[in-house]
Formats: sequence, C-alpha cells, structure tokens
Amino acid sequence: MMPFDPSALRADFPILSREIDGKPLVYLDNGATTQKPTRVIDALARFFSHENANIHRGIHSLSRDATDAYDRAREYIKERLALPESHELVFVRGTTEAVNLAAHGLAGDLREGDEIVLTLMEHHANFVPWQVLAERTGAVLRFAGVLADGSLDLEQWRSLFGPRTRIAAFVHVSNVLGTVNPVSEMTAFARERGVLSFVDGAQALPHGPVDLAAVGADFYAFSGHKVYGPDGIGVLCGPRDKLDAMPPYETGGDMIERVTVSGSTYRRAPERFEAGTPNISGAIGLAEAFRYLEDIDWEGARAHETELLAHATGELTKMDGIRVFGTTPEKAAILSYHYAAAHPHDVGTILDTEGVAIRVGHHCAQPLMEHLGVPSTARASFAFYNNHEDVETFLRAMRKVERFFA
Repeated sequence: MMPFDPSALRADFPILSREIDGKPLVYLDNGATTQKPTRVIDALARFFSHENANIHRGIHSLSRDATDAYDRAREYIKERLALPESHELVFVRGTTEAVNLAAHGLAGDLREGDEIVLTLMEHHANFVPWQVLAERTGAVLRFAGVLADGSLDLEQWRSLFGPRTRIAAFVHVSNVLGTVNPVSEMTAFARERGVLSFVDGAQALPHGPVDLAAVGADFYAFSGHKVYGPDGIGVLCGPRDKLDAMPPYETGGDMIERVTVSGSTYRRAPERFEAGTPNISGAIGLAEAFRYLEDIDWEGARAHETELLAHATGELTKMDGIRVFGTTPEKAAILSYHYAAAHPHDVGTILDTEGVAIRVGHHCAQPLMEHLGVPSTARASFAFYNNHEDVETFLRAMRKVERFFA
C-alpha cells in the first residue's frame, strides 16, 4: 500500500480533468454519486469486449467466463466486507431496492401493533418502505430524534424499544448531517432484545472499509455508485436462514428450482432474490472498485477528507447568514448548510457557473428537513480525490453568491 497521495489518486479519475464552461470541474457532489477510477471503467470495457454473455445457463465458453467473473465478484466483495459466515450477499439495484426487498420479505413476521423503530435522519429509501410495511401490517412506527449538533438522540432511541419492537432500521452515516452513528453499539442493543436490525450503509463505505462482522447488523445495504463503482448495482447482506425463509421479491428466470403447471419452488438465497438476467457487468465493476479501494491508505484518506471538511466549514461560517447542519466532532466529510439570503437552488446555480458541482434540495430527507426547520439545504460532500484547491474554488464561488445577493 502506497502512502496517501491525493494528487496521484486524483489522476485515476478521468472525469476530474473535465472543464465546465472553460473552468476546471470541482466535483463536490460525492454524497449523491462518486466518480469512477480508470480501473473500473476498464473492467467494464473488458467485460463487454471479451466476456459478455448471459450467466448460469450457458455451456459455451463465453457464458462460463461470464458466470465465473460474476460469481468471483460476489465472493471477493463478501471477503472485503468480512461478511459473517451465517450471512449471504444479494446483488440488487441499490440501497433502495435492498430496503424494499427486506421490508417485503419481513412482512410475514409482523402483526398488528408490532413496532418498527426508525430515526428522523433517515434517507427516504430507509423510511418510506418501512412506512408502507407498517400500513400493510398494522405495525406502528416510532421515531428517534436528532440533537442540536446533528447526533442521534441515543437515549431516546433506546427508550423506544419495548416488548412489541420487532425491527430497528437506521443509517450508518447521515447523507445530510454527516453524522456517523455508533452502529455496532446500536445493533448489539437491538440483538439483546431480539430485535432485527437493518443498517443503511450507503454513505459509510465511500469513506473507508466497513467490517460487517464488527458492525453486527442483521441486514446491511449499500449502493455501488456511491462507492466508486457502477450505478444500477448494490448489495443487501442478511442472515442466510432469514433470507431463505422470506418470499421472493420478484419471480422469473434463474431464481427457480422447479416449475410445474401446479406450482413452483424457488432456489435459496442469493439466487432466490436475483430473478432474470442480473447486472453482470455492474457486479464485476463493483468488485473492481473494491479492489481499487483496497490499495488506498484509508488512515491518510480519512485525515485528508477531515481536513478538507474543516477548511471548508471554518471559512464558510465566516460568511453572514450561513447556518451549518451537523457539527459532531467526528463526522463524514459532508457539509450541509443554508444561506439566509438565497434559496439553495440559486446557490447551486451560481456555483455551477464557476464549475462547482454541489447538491441542493431536501436530499430525500424531508422528515429531517422539517425537524431542522428548513425546506432544503445546499450540500458539499468530499471524497479523497478532492483537494484544497477545490475547497478554495468552492469558497470563492460562495463569496460570489454573497456579493450577488447582498
């Protein structure tokens, strides 16, 4: 492993050399999707150029090669995640499908009056499926709040658990606040009470490896496009016995054990939940992204991201009318803020004229926005390939916003 060098890593991402209206691209929308290194792009091109075929059913060479590559991708990702032996890894389209799959499959475990514990910092993807599940089953949703610094109110969260609590779903890292929740502590608390835990890890893996055995969640999900891999691919990890007992989320080819005119039986997980032709290239590209990330000095990368966040936050808060959301000492490199003089969409539009890409809106977290007392925010989110020049360009662009609206 080479010492952390952001300049060398930056060169691995070809899109970062692009210009926007003659100005260098400053990409600070990593919370929405991360850019892709050349290795991932080349892996996709290599698959389509040399191995492209459908998997699991062909006896010809291309099909065997594609099947081997797909199956190897699953095993490699499982290894990198330190997935417990009792768990299985299912390829899905992303975190959203993972949550929907789990909520659909767990419906049979709930009775009217059972309880599901959520938090107000959840992305809609880890909020609405449980809301729909509660409507279907008569279960009751209970919500833990957020403290002034953006941290989860753990005392309140613990107090929500009772004899009817069946599921606790919570985010690993908030996509708005950057808050890193103590997920190992939370899953242990749930497990001691016989409560299933579901962790949304979409914002955690982009900032370093996650050891799922240490996390201890029953279910853990993330999206490939947020972890420097392709879009349209994601992962749901869950206990093999629980997955095998869940009804299929979709039916069709490749998840079938036997079909007769009188009925059908289904394969075990993971194939049970991968009906039809899967995203073969996406799985291969995601595995290549994990191989790329394995070579990174993550201690150096995290320190670099933290330094960028501190630099941007410190200078931004010198502006009048700026309110920053999420100020916990140890947080992911996500900076959400509201400028009193301008709508976030106006902020984002002006920054775009300077080549700066940020995210504006409610960030699929409307319950959290309501709790914070704002309809939307602007959000700059950093990755290890960003640098201080990116931060300075962002700050100059924000001063342009300030001058315009002053």
